[in-house]
Amino acid sequence: MRHFSVDYIQVVADALAKSVVLEHYEAGVAAAFDLIEPLAVDLNKGRGTRQSSDLLRYIGITLLIQQRMVGRVEVAEKADLLWDQPDLERLYIRLQNEYELKERHLALERKLSLTAQNAETLLDILRNERSHRVEWYIVILIILEILLTLYQMFVR
Repeated sequence: MRHFSVDYIQVVADALAKSVVLEHYEAGVAAAFDLIEPLAVDLNKGRGTRQSSDLLRYIGITLLIQQRMVGRVEVAEKADLLWDQPDLERLYIRLQNEYELKERHLALERKLSLTAQNAETLLDILRNERSHRVEWYIVILIILEILLTLYQMFVR
């Protein structure tokens, strides 16, 4: 930087803050992937998803990261200062390239999309297992009712 000014420092601070936030979210997504791995291993072994609390935690982490990325931080947005002072845009673009803000943001969005698809798939499997179990309960109740009816017919 040729000269220091409050505006220059604000642009640098904005880029650094976005880099730190992206790192924080990347760690959160990594934790979500760690949570999903045991569930995926169970599916690979042919076992159903019995750990609905883990699945709900996984979905919660994913939704929270998505909401924070879009709602609060606006990582993909330009700094407000650049709208007022376009001469600082070159500095911001250099910092953005240096810290790979766009690339990291896109990678994070792809990972979040994948986690959302994983969560949806696992929820569908969990719902199917539960509905299958309910169907068996209904079949058992129907058989019991038939047996009770036959018993009453032959006892009388």
